[in-house]
Amino acid sequence: MGLYEKIVNGEEKLSLVGLGYVGMPIAVAFARKINVIGFDLNAAKIDLYKSGIDPTNEVGNDVIKNTKVDFTADPAKLKEAKFHIVAVPTPVNDDHTPDLSPVEGASRILGQNLTKGSIVVFESTVYPGVTEDICVPILEKESGLKCGEDFFIGYSPERINPGDKVHRLETITKIVSGMNEETLDTIAKVYELVVEAGVYRAESIKVAEAAKVIENSQRDINIAFMNELSIIFNRMGIDTQSVLKAAGTKWNFLKFFPGLVGGHCIGVDPYYLTYKAEQLGYHSQIILSGRRINDDMGKYVAESLVKTLIKADKPVKNAKVGILGFTFKENCPDTRNTKVIDIYNELMEYGITPVVVDPAADADEAKRLYGITFQSMDDMKDMDAVIIAVCHDQFSKLTDSDIDGFFKAGADKKVLLDLKGILDRKAYDAKKDYLYWRL
Repeated sequence: MGLYEKIVNGEEKLSLVGLGYVGMPIAVAFARKINVIGFDLNAAKIDLYKSGIDPTNEVGNDVIKNTKVDFTADPAKLKEAKFHIVAVPTPVNDDHTPDLSPVEGASRILGQNLTKGSIVVFESTVYPGVTEDICVPILEKESGLKCGEDFFIGYSPERINPGDKVHRLETITKIVSGMNEETLDTIAKVYELVVEAGVYRAESIKVAEAAKVIENSQRDINIAFMNELSIIFNRMGIDTQSVLKAAGTKWNFLKFFPGLVGGHCIGVDPYYLTYKAEQLGYHSQIILSGRRINDDMGKYVAESLVKTLIKADKPVKNAKVGILGFTFKENCPDTRNTKVIDIYNELMEYGITPVVVDPAADADEAKRLYGITFQSMDDMKDMDAVIIAVCHDQFSKLTDSDIDGFFKAGADKKVLLDLKGILDRKAYDAKKDYLYWRL
């Protein structure tokens, strides 16, 4: 009887190493079919899960309360599993070089608790070669086992979109790869237990790693093009969204939009690819150009706000500015790698300390990472300017009266920046007391 059959029959367990926005939904999905151990070093997070609380809002408290995942912060529990999925973040350092410490640390912990006959599948986004050249040696060193003889490896890039209730693990085709045909077959069958959309068997682990890293690089470049167009059209006095709506009537026009590009994938993955390219003697031109544009958008927004304040004859220093939204994307509590912080920091350079409101965000995380304390919606009043930075559902439902209440009563000019264009531009352009701006 093979490993897949033993897992299905309940004789062997699957483990998830890393229970964040990606790992936890995977663990929950598998737990509906097989025995699952959910491991994370963060004991406080494990306690929340055990209490039936979902801090990520990815599956909800009710699902967490009823899941059969065996949540633990004890690495020794990993010895009970034979099929391991590693889903830890792969961020970049301040100099934009890959920070592989989370995946290396996970490999060390897993290696120390690896047993013969195991399969290890990495889901973390990396550049081609990391799984075989960096992770395998760590697993071998810590376990004393030999890859290809005592344990086997594969790679299956995560494609979960945090905050997205439509494109989930079950509904997205899953790329799978393995070090040999037998391992690949087992990995494919295991994932087919939960992925309704089916799996795609990549030719090799490096091919799977490369496929993942270019998915987000492609999206990054397309958004960078839109951001550059936004800068150009703003100088021309043309509304970017109106241009894109017109161009979008052509059948093969790609419908991307300008915006802040943060998070752990689109704003990070391109640097993994260009880092490896640099090692091989090739200096990226298109990919890094797109990254520079997207990395500078927070500064561009702040500068545009300052120019609009001046246009409204309002003093810049100590101006009262409110920012609605702080997460890296809408309807998601995650503030890590948010580009809204770039707007905040740039405004601080002008002597402005913005009031930040985000009812959807993880307030403790924002305080820990950025030193920012969120205010309540009631504090959003008497403002000189307001930036709608993230289109959370709560903000999309704001009425004209709600927005009027954010500003100083009787103000002759109200500066409003609507970064995602969720409001009716024509309506606000028609209001003589508003200066409306969007990307």
